[in-house]
Amino acid sequence: MVRFKNRYVLCEVVSEDPRCRQCIEDRAVGLAVRDAVGRVHGDYGLACCSISFTVKYLNAYTGTVLLRCRKDSYRLLCSALPFVRQLESRNQRYPCSLNTLHVGGTIRTCQKFLIQYNRRQLLMLLQNCTNEEERRCIQKSLLSCSLTEEQSRSGDEEDDDGPETD
Repeated sequence: MVRFKNRYVLCEVVSEDPRCRQCIEDRAVGLAVRDAVGRVHGDYGLACCSISFTVKYLNAYTGTVLLRCRKDSYRLLCSALPFVRQLESRNQRYPCSLNTLHVGGTIRTCQKFLIQYNRRQLLMLLQNCTNEEERRCIQKSLLSCSLTEEQSRSGDEEDDDGPETD
């Protein structure tokens, strides 16, 4: 039996309207990407990309999208992503674009890249702070990006939930 290799494309939804991110759904992103592939590459490109194409992850709050496609056709998909100009959701059209951040072979590599990318974004925000309250809030967000802090918190929770004997 042959395993089909996939590529995962990590994208960011870029929009001037903040309401756009809150209203998008994975189905709307999938339809917009398929439409763009069809317009750019025709029936051949649409058929190649549609075989294993899915939206694996969508975070409407951060505007992060993870797309999966076959390894053979990921270049067709990536070349069509700049042609996504709007997303249609709930009978409303939101002008936006998709910015490709990373292409990886596994979801795990995309997650690792996303953690580093978010950390760099927070550091840039930290440098552009205007007052001390913003600086403290961003530093707190930056420290919460580490995995060691999460592991130590889960260890503390186990101690607190243990059975109490009198």
